[in-house]
Amino acid sequence: MNVAGFGSDPFWLICLKVVGLFALLVVIVLLTIWAERRVVARMQSRVGPNRVGPFGLLQSLMDGFKLAFKEEIIPRKVELGVYILAPILSAVPAFLAFAVIPFGPEVSIFGQTTMLQLTDFPVSVLYILAIASIGIYGIVLAGWASGSTYPLLGGLRSTAQMISYEIAMGLSFVAVFLFAGSMSTSEIVNAQTKLWFVLLLLPSFMIYTTAMVGETNRAPFDLPEAEGELVGGFHTEYSSLKFAMFFLAEYINMVTVSALATTLFLGGWRAPWPLSIWEGANEGWWPMLWFLMKVCAFIFVFIWLRGTLPRLRYDQFMRFGWKVLIPISLAWIIVVSIARYTIGPDGSELLAVLVAVGFAVLLLIIASYSAQLRRDRRAEADEAAQASFIEAVDPFAGGHPVPPMPGQELLEPSVAPALEQEARNA
Repeated sequence: MNVAGFGSDPFWLICLKVVGLFALLVVIVLLTIWAERRVVARMQSRVGPNRVGPFGLLQSLMDGFKLAFKEEIIPRKVELGVYILAPILSAVPAFLAFAVIPFGPEVSIFGQTTMLQLTDFPVSVLYILAIASIGIYGIVLAGWASGSTYPLLGGLRSTAQMISYEIAMGLSFVAVFLFAGSMSTSEIVNAQTKLWFVLLLLPSFMIYTTAMVGETNRAPFDLPEAEGELVGGFHTEYSSLKFAMFFLAEYINMVTVSALATTLFLGGWRAPWPLSIWEGANEGWWPMLWFLMKVCAFIFVFIWLRGTLPRLRYDQFMRFGWKVLIPISLAWIIVVSIARYTIGPDGSELLAVLVAVGFAVLLLIIASYSAQLRRDRRAEADEAAQASFIEAVDPFAGGHPVPPMPGQELLEPSVAPALEQEARNA
């Protein structure tokens, strides 16, 4: 399929696609919120929402109505224009990123043959990265415009987090571009007709799935909104519909990165084996079902992580991005480039070589992580050794009793008055 085929749809069909895509995303978000609450409740031996609608399915919709009609409180010290713009700047790019995601092959809609994709062009993946970067500005500006310390810290954390993990995310795409020969999402899906890239490029897939959790500020990487440290993070001073827009943007971004992972690594809308044996599995409207099933699997992993893993410390999180993910991404790009150049695009031994290389890279990842753990344990042992040298201090040396600092202990009560008397006599 050629990207030149896009852009020839009639105007009414383009409008229908836009409305359908918007409605699909809103419904997916509502179901994702419901599923997250139900799954986490099951993990914690609770019931979860079960009152509004069958199995509580309408609870997310009612929560949306509740947020929309709540009283809106705007603090006095906010920068009003930027304060209002920030949630819009977060929510709108989340919808725009889906314009180039392929949901299926050619289908017939009211007698008009069209692709199940709004549009496509030669650099579609770069467009998604650019749109995702714009969405971060909404978080940063929300933290700054609130005129409060905690939102500002949350915005700064989000900035550092985006820089750290978007680099690794972008590097994980390079191997896909090398094998697909294009940055077009539809052509990348077509390049996986025989073999999904998750099998050829497993380290790239692992790097991307890790980076996408950090990019979307989800647990265990939800440092910009860590309630234990920053109250609510960048959206602490927001309420009513503006808070709902941040909430909407977070869940749509979850769907976006899941859809991008499906497109780049899991064959896009193509049916998995053994469904692919059926000749009609990749024709008509069936591929849209396979695509949504893969996206739902990724969303379940997001929910699973939130319900099982504790939040990382911020220094651990940043160190993992800069000292582990980015170096491994660069090393993997070099390996894939050499293999691609040496064997060529049509080499019969390409799969075996890349699987072996992927296994070697995985061993490198494990070795690097083990070395980092050893360094951390050695540093903790050094700190413990330094703490073993306890300094005896007089609590009355400054005239007022003070508690001991780390690495100090108080002198015996019988010794302190004697020292005090000696000081007076001197």
